[in-house]
Amino acid sequence: MAFSAADVKNLREMTGVGMMDCKKALAASDGDMDKAVEYLRERGLAASAKKAGRIAAEGMAYAAVIDGVGVVVEVNAETDFVGKNEKFVDFVKGVAATVASEAPVDLDALMACKFNGTDSTVTQQQQEMVLVIGENIKVRRFARFADGVSVPYIHAGGKIGVLVNLDVEGEASEKVVEIGKDMAMQIAALNPRFLDKGQVTEDVLAEEKKIMLAQMDNDPKMAGKPAQVKEKIVEGKMNKFYAENCLLQQEFVKDNSMTVEQYVAAAAKAAGVKIALKNAVRFEKGEGIEKKQEDFAAEIASMIK
Repeated sequence: MAFSAADVKNLREMTGVGMMDCKKALAASDGDMDKAVEYLRERGLAASAKKAGRIAAEGMAYAAVIDGVGVVVEVNAETDFVGKNEKFVDFVKGVAATVASEAPVDLDALMACKFNGTDSTVTQQQQEMVLVIGENIKVRRFARFADGVSVPYIHAGGKIGVLVNLDVEGEASEKVVEIGKDMAMQIAALNPRFLDKGQVTEDVLAEEKKIMLAQMDNDPKMAGKPAQVKEKIVEGKMNKFYAENCLLQQEFVKDNSMTVEQYVAAAAKAAGVKIALKNAVRFEKGEGIEKKQEDFAAEIASMIK
């Protein structure tokens, strides 16, 4: 029986084993998923296969600058308790150090890298963590900035990790780091869709304008106004859209008399440097993962039947 790339991906997600080993297992098992899992387990590659099927939506988002390289990672576990486990936290920091030193191009490349300070791959180290801790654990995503000045921020012990990357003309002083941290905290708190209004795509603008016009058409006080008047009103409302959705145009949380852009310009001038925001990444643990709602009373009752 033939198998597809999707089968390889599914087997990888089920077992936490690397893509090449999953392909070998499916080839040896004639595409049979159960036999492929058995093949991997027999070879000691998928000792954690059963745990790998569980939903891992907790864990930790972590950001750091390691040897001048900015890194932010998300590693998931099943429970918030494990997210605070010392061994788990050390594993997360090891993943970040591996990203910094090895510069993997994507998640598959990262999982194949030698885990920082060991002869094991990240995949093997992840499998070991599953066995030691007893929960499904997954390295989910990462970002890495090798150039510029990176400033990390971790909120609520790893609930949110933010990495801000700046282009700095002048000395990267403590004041510059403070500016970067203020921006990172703003990103953590308000989660802007865009960094700057120049990043807002034409399709997003068109959709927002369409919604605004529809709202006016459904408003008895506005419906009768000429189209050109409505267009002018929409243009004015777009500034509000930018202020709500674009970091640099947002009201600065620490001082609502200015925007983030105005704060950065004023603070950079006071520090004797020029600062431009190059990039920023915000990871929130479990973001976008559907969490399983457990009925613990029912679970316990089923166990003692």
